[in-house]
Amino acid sequence: MISRRTFAALAASVALAPSLALAQDAPAPFDNPGQVNIALVRYLSTGDFFQAYLSGVEKQAAALGVNLQVFDSRQDAALQADMVDQAIALGVDGIIIQHGLTESMKEAAQRAVDAGIKVVAFDVNVENPKIPQIEQSDRDLARLALEAALADNGNSFVAGYVYVPGIAPLDRRDETWKKVKADNPGINEVAMFGTLDNPIANSVANQARSVLSANPNIQVMFAPYDEFAKGVKIAVDEAGMSGQVSIYSADISTADIQLMREPGSAWKATAATNPAVVGEVSVRALAMLLAGEDPGPQVIVPPTLITQAMLNELDIKNMEELGAKLPAFAHADVAMTPWMKLPPR
Repeated sequence: MISRRTFAALAASVALAPSLALAQDAPAPFDNPGQVNIALVRYLSTGDFFQAYLSGVEKQAAALGVNLQVFDSRQDAALQADMVDQAIALGVDGIIIQHGLTESMKEAAQRAVDAGIKVVAFDVNVENPKIPQIEQSDRDLARLALEAALADNGNSFVAGYVYVPGIAPLDRRDETWKKVKADNPGINEVAMFGTLDNPIANSVANQARSVLSANPNIQVMFAPYDEFAKGVKIAVDEAGMSGQVSIYSADISTADIQLMREPGSAWKATAATNPAVVGEVSVRALAMLLAGEDPGPQVIVPPTLITQAMLNELDIKNMEELGAKLPAFAHADVAMTPWMKLPPR
């Protein structure tokens, strides 16, 4: 028997220790830490975005007491499919497929589902209603960046565009670019180029040098992936055109922030989600499936527009300061249930 006062004190202590309460309330199989095994099977891994994404996956897995194994195919589609099969053979409970090509991932993902493994997919369309799609709201990413371009440059300008088809997030961003061009016929796209050859930024820079040489009248470069934007900026700087060309992108990292804040930088704005938060959301969505809950067919992480002017005005120098000064960037309240334990902030 305990007194009401003692009971009240105990209740208050639990309220002040949410991690303890979450751990006690976690459903199977998360009520027994260390018993859940998941795999992250990656297609893209080069660049700050993917390093931060991996960090988010690792931290959220640790917070839930999940064992994580990472497979990195380094943009080899056939190898990525083989790695899904390796994860199946290991008997993991869940798989996160991160990027990839629909044609190579569709059947591999189905094999995992057929084996009774729960699967979520980030930025790759595996065309499977049983597999939730984790997205950054790529159309909104492109829309926000292009709205900034229109606000800065009007609706009539000469543009270059960096694009590689067949990658789901880039294809979704391309849909928005096409719509913006249709709505603003004064936009004159004189060059489209792009590559995912490693190192991506340097490979894009090589292409951008030729594009700028052939089209010195370009005013706007739409490069809706930060490694693309880095490559364009290298070429623009080398050509001495940073006062003439404005770059608009998607995604963000500490390195990107530093490049955007360089004196006279051509990189004017980017639309982004926090890649670490997207990694956390990917794990939480998979955890919901493993607990018998439904995260929904699409789990969308909302983006934020980040401008060069904002970074300078708030004196933001890195991702930590970006999250601290823009709290909405530090956490996305999606794929959350009351029992979920978040990584330390």
